[in-house]
Amino acid sequence: MDDRAKKKKQVDWVTFIISGGLLVLFVIASVFNEKLVGKWISESFTFTAKYFGAFWQVLLLVMFVIGLILAFSKYGQVRLGKIERPENGNFRWIAMILCTLLASGGVFWAAAGPMYHYLTTPPLFTGIEEGTMAAAFPAMAQSYLHWGFTAWASLGTLTTIVLMYAHYHKGYPLKPRTFLYPMFGKKIFKNSFIGSLADIVSIVATAAGTIGPIGFLGLQVGYGLEAVWGVPNTFLTQSLIIIFLVVIASISAATGIEHGIQWLSRINVSLVIVLMGVMLILGPTLFIIDLFLGSQAFYLQNFLSMSLYRVDQAWLGSWTIFFWGWFIGYGPMMAMFISRISRGRTIRELIIAVSIIAPIVSNFWFTVVGGTGIFYEMENPGAVSTALNESGMPATVMAIMDQIPLGLALAIGFIIVSVVFVATTADSMSYTVAVTLSGTDEPNRLNRVFWALMFGAVAVSLLAIGEETVGTLQNFIVVTAAPVSLLLLPSLWDAPRIAKKMAKEQNIIGKK
Repeated sequence: MDDRAKKKKQVDWVTFIISGGLLVLFVIASVFNEKLVGKWISESFTFTAKYFGAFWQVLLLVMFVIGLILAFSKYGQVRLGKIERPENGNFRWIAMILCTLLASGGVFWAAAGPMYHYLTTPPLFTGIEEGTMAAAFPAMAQSYLHWGFTAWASLGTLTTIVLMYAHYHKGYPLKPRTFLYPMFGKKIFKNSFIGSLADIVSIVATAAGTIGPIGFLGLQVGYGLEAVWGVPNTFLTQSLIIIFLVVIASISAATGIEHGIQWLSRINVSLVIVLMGVMLILGPTLFIIDLFLGSQAFYLQNFLSMSLYRVDQAWLGSWTIFFWGWFIGYGPMMAMFISRISRGRTIRELIIAVSIIAPIVSNFWFTVVGGTGIFYEMENPGAVSTALNESGMPATVMAIMDQIPLGLALAIGFIIVSVVFVATTADSMSYTVAVTLSGTDEPNRLNRVFWALMFGAVAVSLLAIGEETVGTLQNFIVVTAAPVSLLLLPSLWDAPRIAKKMAKEQNIIGKK
């Protein structure tokens, strides 16, 4: 009984009420005056993309480079989490990491992103003719950039090092404000306005980034059910899909990382491997392999120029800056989640898993799905692009499946993977929000379930308002990412300093 009372006291009610209240107010305002809210979000998005875009591009690139330097230096041997052996096996660990970013949009963006860039060549490569084999390589490379090395590096490399040191080695709470501990010291935890603000903006950004994919899942699976079984794609159908998803996420979040989240992640990655294998065998196998190798080479060759491209501001706002804002918004919670599952790992293992292995797997997944679409579009113009142009992203996956033998079975597989993917995002994010509010890596079970249910409830209400509101909420992610990016910035110098300090403590380098 005393233990329960202690857990209840641990909940930061001020942060809980403000962050949850902001989401509720957003929905209420959208119901009463959707146009005004949409205009405000659009104007804020334009401002943020204009004044923070270049900063984000440099931030993510430098974060990736510093991570690689740490990983392949003597500091890579530093062991994190204050235990000698990892708590999770390699497959389970990497599966849970993969299901963080990839789950937020790995199905619909893997199909639609490459197709968009194939039909309309990115501005950096305007000399390449659209809709040709030559256009396939920059199309895939652009998708690799948006879901590749720098994107993953923002989620849990340098920030994870800072957080794991402060939490597991120094005993401070597992909260976004803890990123500021090396700068502000202990006072960041005691009635600190800056500390509370760090927690609140991180929760709001994460919630917005999670609610968007949940709402979009309702649209995507609703379209898939109609295409496969003729189930009417109505608001009721979409709502039932989301309710089903939220029930899965709630059960998983309630059982914790050791059971539900870990099990769901393993199932998810296993399903993706099966789908990739079947698509490789039944689809254009040699084309996919050649496209992956060629696009990977193209990506590496143009990595710097793509990462720092600044000419077409409108295009950047719709693509690169939007994705960077989305992933930066996820950054603090992802770092918390990866910190929780990475105890006993070395800095080298952490950086290689998050910044290299996960992006390469992600790139191959994009090539199998998006590359298959490009192949059939080249063979028969309009086979995939017609569905994309007329019905949007939800239709792209189904249009690709229509071209492959056993397409119906694969379409069903993609519907299942979509649900499990987003359920994984919802449960891991509800877990990390609950961790933020409690400051412990074992938050109250009801707290975890509440946030999973709230994500679903807001997504359903947004679908009731209209499909455009989901897009508006995703733009809202970019606005909330502005303060979050400032929260991530100190890790550029704090992580190397902490790595050096821990290397001395662990006798990896000599003490002076």
